[in-house]
Amino acid sequence: MEYRDLGSTGIAVSAVSFGAGPVPALMTAGSRDTQRSTVERALAAGVNWFDTAATYGDGASESSLGTALRELEAAGRVHVATKVRLMPDQLGDVRAAVRQSVEASLRRLGLQRVTLLQLHNSITAGRGELHTSITPGDVLRPGGVLDAFQTLRDEGLVEHFGLTALGQPAALQEVLESRAFASVQLSYNLLDATAGSAGGGAALLLGPPGAPGAGPPSSGDSLEPGGDDLLSFCSRARIGVLAIRVLAGGALAGKPPSRHTLTTKFFPLALYERDAERARQLAETLPPGLGIKEAAVRFVLSHPGVSSALVGFSSGEEVDEAVRFAAAGPLPPAAAETIGQAMCRIQ
Repeated sequence: MEYRDLGSTGIAVSAVSFGAGPVPALMTAGSRDTQRSTVERALAAGVNWFDTAATYGDGASESSLGTALRELEAAGRVHVATKVRLMPDQLGDVRAAVRQSVEASLRRLGLQRVTLLQLHNSITAGRGELHTSITPGDVLRPGGVLDAFQTLRDEGLVEHFGLTALGQPAALQEVLESRAFASVQLSYNLLDATAGSAGGGAALLLGPPGAPGAGPPSSGDSLEPGGDDLLSFCSRARIGVLAIRVLAGGALAGKPPSRHTLTTKFFPLALYERDAERARQLAETLPPGLGIKEAAVRFVLSHPGVSSALVGFSSGEEVDEAVRFAAAGPLPPAAAETIGQAMCRIQ
C-alpha cells in the first residue's frame, strides 16, 4: 500500500481509503459477517482511513463501522473520519447542533475522538441555494461552524477539520482561504473531473492539465472558477484532498443504480444514467488489458494533488481489487492520452 500526506496534518493516509457510505450499502444495510470480513480485508491490505457520516443510514454506518473495528481490535490503529450536516432549523444554535451530532457519532463509533470532522453541507452565497447549503458566514462567523469545531478540538473530541467541498466556487474559496480546514472531499473521477454542486448547480472543473474536463493551470493562491484551480489551490495551501465518487456511484463499476441513488438529492439518478452511458462508450476505447474500473482508480491516483481515493466496498474481494489497481501505479501516458481524446468525443 502506498501512503500519501494528508495536506499539512502530518498524517500518512493510505492511497485507497474505505468509504462506508450508502451507495455500496455494506455498512448501512449489510450483514454483520460481511461487514467485519470486508473491514478485516481492508486492514490486512494496509487501509488506514475509514470515512463515514452521521447521515449514512441514519447512523447505521457509524454503528456498523464501530462494531467491526472494535471486534477486530483495530480502533486504535486506524483513522476514522465522520461528518456533521446541519439542517435549516439548527442554524440558530450551531454550537449545540454540532456538539449533539458529534457526541452521538462518537457513541455509535465507540470512540473517544475522531481524526477528522467534516462539514457535510454544501456552501453557497445564500442559505438553501442548494439542498441544505449554508453560507461562508455560517461557517466563519463567531458562534458558527468553525467555532463549534474548534471547541470540540479543544476538548479532544476531534483532531482536524474538513469540508465536503460541494457548492459555489466563490463561497468555497472564502471558507478555504481561512486555512482552518485541513482537507476537502472532492467529487473527482474518470468521467467528470469536476467538483460540482448537487443537482446540477455550479461546478468547479478539476484535473491535471490535459485531463478530461481540465482547463489551463492557474497561478497565485486564489481560487477561481474553472480549470484545475481547486486541486492546485489545495496543493499550494497544503490542504489534503480525499477524492470521492471515484467509481461514479457504481457507473464505472458496471453496477446498477443503488437504492440510495434512486432517492438522494445529491448525485441523483439522472447523473448516474448519464455516467453509465459515458462509461459504456469509454470502455470501448480502452487499450487491451485495461478495464474501465481499473482505469478509474488509477486515473484518480495519477493526480499528485490527491491524498487518497475514497472507495465504497461491498465485499473483501472489492477491497483486494481496488488495492491491486492502485498498486499498478498511474495510468501510462499512452492510455491517459487515449482516454482524454475519447472523453472529448464523448462529451
